Amino acid sequence: MADIIYLADDDSIMRKYLQQLFEHEGYMVESFSTGDDLFAAFQRMPCDMVILDIIMPGNSGFTVCAMLKQTSQVPVILLGTKDKDDDYIMGITLGADVYLTKPVNPAKLLLHVKILLTKAKTNPVVNATTVANDRQGKNNIYKYADITINLNKITADCNGVTINLTHNEFNLLSYLIANQDRAISREELLREIWGYDSIVESRATDDTVKRLRKKLLQAGSGVAICTVWGFGFRLDANK
Repeated sequence: MADIIYLADDDSIMRKYLQQLFEHEGYMVESFSTGDDLFAAFQRMPCDMVILDIIMPGNSGFTVCAMLKQTSQVPVILLGTKDKDDDYIMGITLGADVYLTKPVNPAKLLLHVKILLTKAKTNPVVNATTVANDRQGKNNIYKYADITINLNKITADCNGVTINLTHNEFNLLSYLIANQDRAISREELLREIWGYDSIVESRATDDTVKRLRKKLLQAGSGVAICTVWGFGFRLDANK
């Protein structure tokens, strides 16, 4: 069955263009003139991918992205009109998987869509944690200090209390736990979690780590994500 993409843009020409672009690639597409309409449709029937313009009537793409990520792990691509760090950081902070600036390069957009859909299906974290099966437990349930990860249910908890994580936050925490005995470079995280080959997108890693640290602290966890300056990150349960 073809993957279903929901896209929202108040520009009818852009909606038609993007819909034709994705349908030509074999995807099923539903388009909406507002993010609110898209969110209502998603509540009735979830899709596999969401593409949101930021500036629309009603709730902005930022707000709709946050609403979606509160209840689902659906991959979200935000389309902005400004190439500004603040907008990029805002989008990633709210849980967007990718932030692109208009006018969008069709080939680049399609590449991101394919990468995100592939990762959502194959769940790269499961593959990454396979190397730790001998010491981590059984049935895709892994633990590190007071954190428990269930890869089957895609849940994380601290001492039995659920931690609400976005798709990228969950994948990042799972990958760190699977590789808890070593420091992991930003390049490796970008490649394994986001599918990027360039350090140009390094802010995605740092912004996600920042959000994840905050959520672990709020959950009362003793697990810390330590920065290895000039390299990447490692876990520490003693801080």
